[in-house]
Amino acid sequence: MAQGIQKLTLSAARDIPFNKLVLSQQNVRKIKAGVSIEDLAEDIAHRGLLTSLSVRPELDADGKETGIYRIPAGGCRYRALERLVSQKRLTKTAGVPCIVSRGDTLEVEDSLAKNVQRVSLHPLDQFRAFQALRAQGLGEEEIAARFFISLATVKQRLRLASVSPRLLDFYAEDEITLEQVMAFSITNDHVRQEQVWDTISWSHSREPYYIRRLLTETAIRASDRRAVYVGVDIYEAAGGVVMRDLFEQDQGGWLQDPALLEQLALEKLKAAADAIRGAEGWKWIDVAFDFPYGHTSMLRRSCGKQAEMTEEELARYDATRVEYDKLDADYAAASEYSEAAEQKLEELGAELDRLNDRPYVFDAEEVAREGVFISIGAGGELKIERGFLRPEDERQPEVGASDADGDRDQGSVAFDDSSLVTIGSSVGSDQPEDEDETIKPLPDRLILDLTAARTIARRNALANDPVMAFIAMLHAFVLKIFYHYGSHSCLEVSLQSAKFSQTDGLGDTVWAKEIEQRQEGWGQDLPKDPNDLWAFLVALDEVSRQTLFAHCASLSVNAVIEPWNNRTRAVAHADQLARSIGFGMVQAGWTPTTDNYLGRVTKARILQAVREAKGDQSAELIGHHKKADMAREAERLMIGTGWLPEPLRLITDGASTDETIVEAVELADGKTHEAMAPDLPAFLAEDADDASRPADENQHLDAAA
Repeated sequence: MAQGIQKLTLSAARDIPFNKLVLSQQNVRKIKAGVSIEDLAEDIAHRGLLTSLSVRPELDADGKETGIYRIPAGGCRYRALERLVSQKRLTKTAGVPCIVSRGDTLEVEDSLAKNVQRVSLHPLDQFRAFQALRAQGLGEEEIAARFFISLATVKQRLRLASVSPRLLDFYAEDEITLEQVMAFSITNDHVRQEQVWDTISWSHSREPYYIRRLLTETAIRASDRRAVYVGVDIYEAAGGVVMRDLFEQDQGGWLQDPALLEQLALEKLKAAADAIRGAEGWKWIDVAFDFPYGHTSMLRRSCGKQAEMTEEELARYDATRVEYDKLDADYAAASEYSEAAEQKLEELGAELDRLNDRPYVFDAEEVAREGVFISIGAGGELKIERGFLRPEDERQPEVGASDADGDRDQGSVAFDDSSLVTIGSSVGSDQPEDEDETIKPLPDRLILDLTAARTIARRNALANDPVMAFIAMLHAFVLKIFYHYGSHSCLEVSLQSAKFSQTDGLGDTVWAKEIEQRQEGWGQDLPKDPNDLWAFLVALDEVSRQTLFAHCASLSVNAVIEPWNNRTRAVAHADQLARSIGFGMVQAGWTPTTDNYLGRVTKARILQAVREAKGDQSAELIGHHKKADMAREAERLMIGTGWLPEPLRLITDGASTDETIVEAVELADGKTHEAMAPDLPAFLAEDADDASRPADENQHLDAAA
C-alpha cells in the first residue's frame, strides 16, 4: 500500500427536523428550471425523499453552532417539503435526511459543484425505464401522472423504446442521432428498420425525412381518396395496419396494405352501385376508383329535373327564409357580437340549403336507355354521375325527318317557311317531261338553284343583324356541346374539343372542376328538346348569352404540343389569346410538383429548375440525392417561387412571329434553350445552417412532446 496517502472520511448522514433548516443565500440556482415545486412535492409525497439535502451548520459570532442548518444545495427539495408542511401533510418537526458538510469549502462552491457535476440521464435510459414500468403493469396514463408529464410524451418515449434493439445500441454509441431514431419509430417492423439503416448507412442521405420516405414508400397515405372513402377504422377492423408518426404531422399516417384497402374500396363501390341500380333502374353502371378526364366525351347527358317541393316543404322554406332575413338584418344593425345569433343563422342557412338540395328526377324512358358512372371523388366522397346516353342507345330518327347527318329523304321534307315541297328525281333537268296539267315533282337542279339564291340572300340578311348572327353561332355551338346527336344547324361551323384523357389527374384540378360545374349548370337550364333551343337562346338575356358562348368557345381551345404535330402557329395564337385575357399559369395556381414535372425530368433538369427558382446554394443542397428524393426536395424548395418550366412560360411580344414559333417548338422538343430567369427571392440560409447544426437531444424530445 502506498505510504503517506490520507484516507477520506465522508460526511455522515442524519435526520434533521424540518424547522431547523433554512435556505442558504449562497445557492447558485436562481432561475426556475425543470420540474415545478408542486410536482416535486407530489412526487415526494408518493415515494419519499430520494436524495438527501446538503447542509451546513450555522455558526454564531463566536463560531459556535446555533442548531440551525443552511441548505446551499437542495433548495427545490426544501421548497417542496415546505409546501407539504403548509398543507399539513408533513409535520414541522419531521426528520429530513441531510448530509452535513465538513465546512472546509465555501458554501457557494458546494452549491455549484452539486449542480454542475450532476449527470443527466441519457434519453435512451429514460425510454427503457418507461418501457420497464409498462412491462410491470403501469398504464401509459399512470406513468404520465406519476412523472407529471403529458400522455403524448409517454407515448413518444415508449415508441422510441420499441425501435430495433440493434439501432438503439447504435444510438447509445452516438452512431445514430435522436432525430433518426424518431424517424425509424414510424414503424414497428424491426426487420424493415434494419434494412433501411443498412441501405442508408453507406450513403450520404441519412436525413430523418429520407428514412421516413423509405419506410413509407410502399404504403398509402391516409389522405388518399380510397382511404378516406373506406375509412381508416374500417381498414383497421379488417386487419390492416397503419403506420403513424408521433413526432411529426402525418395527416393520419400511412396504410401498409394497399391490396386490402383497394379490395375494401371496390366492395363498397359495388355495394353503392347495386343500391343505385336496384332503386333507380339504370340500364348500365360503370364503376372505377377514378375515371380519366374526358370519359364522358361523345355521350349525351340528361340532366333530369329537380323534384318539386311539397306544400309542407314550401311553407317551411318560406317561414325559414323570413326568419333568416329578419335575424340577419337585426344582427347587421347590432353593435355587439352575438355567438347565439351566429349559431342561429348557421342553423337557418343549413335548413335552407337542405330544402334547396332536392334530388333530380329522371324520366323513366331515359333511365331505361341511359347509365351512371360511379367513382371516388378527389376528397374521398362517393361521386355519382347520372344520365349518360351511349351512341348505340340513341333513338333512331323517324322516316321523313332529318337524320343526325342531315341527309335528305326522298319523301316530304319540312322547311322552316312551313311550305311543303315535293322533291322529284329528275336530276339535271329544268323542264318536265310533258306539258299536261298534272303536278310533277320539281327538278332537283331547280330546287338547288332556288335554295342557293335563298341561302345567299339569308347570308346577306344575317350579316346585317349582328345579334342574330351571334345567336346563330351560339346555337350551333350549344347543339354540338350539349346535344351531340340531337339536331343540326344550318351554319357550316364545327367545334372540336380535345379530351386529353391520357393525362392523369386533370379531372381533379380546380380548372376542370369549374368547367364541369358550368357544364352541369347549363345542362340543367337548357331545354331538353333541341328543337326548343333556338327560342330559348333568343329569349335569353345578353349577359347570359355571352357567358354561354364563352363556355362553349372555351371548350375548343387546344394549345397542346404533340410529338407528331407541333401546331406551331396554333400555339403562337394561344399565347396571343392568353396575353389578351391576362392569363398566366402562376396566377392560375400551377406549381411544380413531383407528379406534374420534377419527377418526370432528368436530375440535370431538376437542378436547373431549383437553381433558377432558388439559387445555386439550394441546388447544391440536393445535388447528392437520388433522383426521386431530389424531386421531392425540389418540390418543397420551390413552393411559392412562381417558377414555370419552358412550355408553360408565356412567350413575350419581343420576338417576331417566326422566332416565337421556332422557340416554342424548340422548347417543346427539349432542345437547348437558355431561359432568361426572372428575379428570384434570395435563398433562405437557415436551411443550410440547420442541416449542419448539432441538435440537443433533450431539447428535441421536449419540443416533440
